[in-house]
Amino acid sequence: MARVRLATPFDLPAFSDLLQAFEPPVQAAEQPLGHIDMDVLETPEAFVIDAELPGVAKEAIHVKVDRNRVEISGQARPRAPRAGERMLCRERHEHLFYRSFVLPHEIDAERASARFADGVLELTLPKKAGGRRELPIG
Repeated sequence: MARVRLATPFDLPAFSDLLQAFEPPVQAAEQPLGHIDMDVLETPEAFVIDAELPGVAKEAIHVKVDRNRVEISGQARPRAPRAGERMLCRERHEHLFYRSFVLPHEIDAERASARFADGVLELTLPKKAGGRRELPIG
């Protein structure tokens, strides 16, 4: 089924050109603050999480593991202009980020590890032994 869209006077190219005259020459796109894109993989022994955190310093990232709950948080800060530099456009901004999620199995926090390289945080979260099991019915 085709979608039907009614035209309005605001759709005309001349009106769009008029509106662009009032916009700044360089404009940042609106981005949701604090969003973390990630992949969660599972092996029989562990969960592996790859979280994209481009432009974030390793020291600004915090990870907490409590039973089967994982929290990733921190702060992203763009660099300030250096001597002799002038900011023409700023699309990167300082912001806090936070993501919390629950995994289907309890984590062995003592054996968990984290690595950060090329803007990707990789968490290896071993499953705790003896956690969940199916009981045979007798």
